[in-house]
Amino acid sequence: MSAPTVLRCAGRPVARYVLRSGTGADRSPRPYLHPVSTLGGVTVTERLPADHPHHLGAGVAVPDVAGFNFWGGRTFVRDRGPTVLDNHGVQRHQGFERRDGGGFVAELSWVAGGRVLLHERRTVSAVPLDDTAWALDLSFSLTNASGEELSFGSPATNGRPGAAYGGFFWRAPREGAAPDVFGADAEGERAVHGARADWVALAGRDWTLVFAGATEETRRDPWFVRAAEYPGVGSSLASEERLALAAGATAERRVVTVVADGLLDRGGAAALVRKAVTA
Repeated sequence: MSAPTVLRCAGRPVARYVLRSGTGADRSPRPYLHPVSTLGGVTVTERLPADHPHHLGAGVAVPDVAGFNFWGGRTFVRDRGPTVLDNHGVQRHQGFERRDGGGFVAELSWVAGGRVLLHERRTVSAVPLDDTAWALDLSFSLTNASGEELSFGSPATNGRPGAAYGGFFWRAPREGAAPDVFGADAEGERAVHGARADWVALAGRDWTLVFAGATEETRRDPWFVRAAEYPGVGSSLASEERLALAAGATAERRVVTVVADGLLDRGGAAALVRKAVTA
């Protein structure tokens, strides 16, 4: 396995990009970022937590691509519920187009059923904001390489309400108490989960993460938010209905995450998001 790529900001290491999880086929092996930390050194990602051992820091994962699982764990099957299936795909790192301490551009193949379904171009940058905050700017483009139409689904589109996860996903560390959740005009997990909002924030004991959709298309995706069950935030490529992708077509998304020491209030979060998205 290749050595992880280390991202630096303000001269400090703030994230590692690991090319392969090495966790077994049932966890949909894929590249991911972990640990990600604040400028003060507080780790704000989790890898292989006991509650969901297929959660791998921050990255891109989809539970249903044409019936194949690129998320890990069980697959939600309509009228059956979570089911163990031999349907897991693998994200294979193909190479770096660019790589330095400030970020990288990587090429990946999403492989399942003995063929390449998707080609991905993933761009990640560490952006300085101020003395206590930086931003992880992650964009990905998924191009249908299968030769036929593919569709993206989620447990929600397969019959489980409120579980429209799939796309960008960040697993935060579990602490003694659930993190606070808020948005620009909403407070609490119930109010923020499933909302189409410019940004949402997750605040732990001594850190705050603010997730922002940085393109119009990304802002149309509802946010998937968990706090009480476990701490995590992601996007929802497929919420009410499956997302169809014609042969050769590309789906693109960009999420910018503010990583801050301490607890931000709503005004502070909004100000850093504006700075991060336009940096």
